Amino acid sequence: MIRVVIADDQALIRGAFQVLLDSEPDVEVVGQAADGAAALDAVARHRPDVVLMDIRMPVMDGLEATRRIVAEHPGVRVLVLTTFDLDEYVFAAIRGGASGFLLKDALPEDLLAAVRVVAAGEALLAPRATRLLVEEFATRPGPARRTPGALAALTDREREVLRLVGEGLSNAEISDRLTVGAATTKTHVAHLLTKLAARDRAQLVVIAYTSGLMDQPAG
Repeated sequence: MIRVVIADDQALIRGAFQVLLDSEPDVEVVGQAADGAAALDAVARHRPDVVLMDIRMPVMDGLEATRRIVAEHPGVRVLVLTTFDLDEYVFAAIRGGASGFLLKDALPEDLLAAVRVVAAGEALLAPRATRLLVEEFATRPGPARRTPGALAALTDREREVLRLVGEGLSNAEISDRLTVGAATTKTHVAHLLTKLAARDRAQLVVIAYTSGLMDQPAG
């Protein structure tokens, strides 16, 4: 049974998500929270597998709540909920340990799939939101980026796989692009997680961009 806490300052949204999730035989909503501080309390009390986390909430926003949940409860996965316009804090939430993000206008079946994927220990980046995130980050001016030393330890193929992960491709899409088997791609991603000390795939996307890899010519 996947135990879920829903954190959103809108009661109607919390209620709608609960009805949807509780309709599934393998999912149970164990708590709700109207702000980040309440989300922390709910996580400590109920020890859920997944937290559906809104970002813009009173008292404590979802960004700070995500950081604290990940730090204090490493086994809890946080799935950030955002709007079509892409909340500017989503990137920071993922960098702070969120396992992915999903658009609030996603189809019900997509939300259910997202909860199951994240609960299984994988990361989920909604394709449309990923594209928006990439575009937002790629055009945003910022301080000079430096390639982490760990990136130098990657093989050429691992760098290629990391670039494709950064583009938002799934393992199946990477396998098709590189004409390799699914097991090979899965192994490359596992090596990237280990070598880059990344929590999950979401953080690999962050590393791909903050390291400057995506600014370099392909190949």
